[in-house]
Amino acid sequence: MLQFDASKPLDFIALGRLCIDLNANEIHRPMEDTITFTKYVGGSPANITIAAAKLGLKSGFIGRISDDQHGRFIKRYLEQRSIDTSNVIIDRSGSVTGLAFTEIKSPTDCSILMYRDNVADLKLETGDINEAYIASSKALLISGTALAQSPSREAALKAVELAKRNGVVVMFDIDYRGYTWTSKEEAGIYASLIAEKSDVIFGGRDEFMLMELMLGREATDDQIAERWLGKGAALVVIKHGGDGSVVYTSQGEQYTGRIYPANVVKTFGAGDSYAGAFIYGLMNEQSIPTCQQWGAAAASIVVASHSCSDAMPSLEQIKQVVLEHQNDDEMSNTN
Repeated sequence: MLQFDASKPLDFIALGRLCIDLNANEIHRPMEDTITFTKYVGGSPANITIAAAKLGLKSGFIGRISDDQHGRFIKRYLEQRSIDTSNVIIDRSGSVTGLAFTEIKSPTDCSILMYRDNVADLKLETGDINEAYIASSKALLISGTALAQSPSREAALKAVELAKRNGVVVMFDIDYRGYTWTSKEEAGIYASLIAEKSDVIFGGRDEFMLMELMLGREATDDQIAERWLGKGAALVVIKHGGDGSVVYTSQGEQYTGRIYPANVVKTFGAGDSYAGAFIYGLMNEQSIPTCQQWGAAAASIVVASHSCSDAMPSLEQIKQVVLEHQNDDEMSNTN
C-alpha cells in the first residue's frame, strides 16, 4: 500500500506545534486549587516526533519557536533526543510559546487550559518550507493545528505539495483544537484540503466528522473511510478512545484494534503515543494489526504517566505490554 523510499536519509519529519505542557502536580483537584506544575515539551506533532525518535526513527521537525527561554528549552530537548532541528526556526517577531496547563481531577476528568495568543508556531511562513529538506525524508506528518491561521496554513499546504512532488509519504493528524479555530466549519474545510492529498489519515471519529459538516451528513466509519480512500488515501485510522481503533486500507481491508488496561493518571497523550508507535510499525513493515497493538500499548503506558513527551516508551516497553496480554488476544480470537 505504501512505499517508503529507503534512499532518503531521514525517516520522518513533522510540521506544526511546538509548545510547553504544564501538568498539574496536585492531581485529583481542580486547577483553582493547584499550586505547582511540571514543565514538559508539548504539542501533538512534537509528541509524535518524540515518540517516533524514541523508537528509532531518524526524525526531524519543521516549525517556529519563540526567541526566549521556552523556545530554547524546546530546541534543546529535541536535540537531546537526536531530532533534527535544522528547520526549527527562531521567530523574532515578539511571539511567545504556547502554554497548556493541564487539570487532572480524576483519571477520566481531565482538561487543558490553553494560551495560544501570538504563538510562534502559527508564524510559520511559506518561505520557511525547504523543498530539499522535505525531499530528504521518507514521510511528512502535518498536524491540523498548523492549519488554524495564516501564514502557518499556507506553509503547511506548500509542504504537502512539495512532499507529493518528491515522493514523500504524507501523513495527516487532524488534531482538532476548537480554541484555535473560528468555527468547526472552517476547521473542516482546511482539514479536507490536506486529507485529500494524504496517504495516511489519523483522527478520532469526532475529528473526522468535522470534514463531514460540508456534506451535511452523520457518516458511519465505513462512509468516512470510503470517502478518503476514494480520494487516494492508503490508510484511514479512526480512533475511538477507550473502544480502540479501526483501520481501513485501500485494498479493502478493515482491522479493529483493542486497547490495553492501564492505571490511568490522565487521558491526554494517548493519541500522540498511539500515532508514534503506529507510524514506527508501519515504516518497519509490520502488519496493520501489529501497528494497532503497538499503538495501543504505547497509549496505555503514556496515560499511566504524569507526562506525555517524557513518557514515550521504547519498543521493549511496548512489546512487554503486548506480551503480558497475549493470552487475552488468543482467548478473544478463540471466542
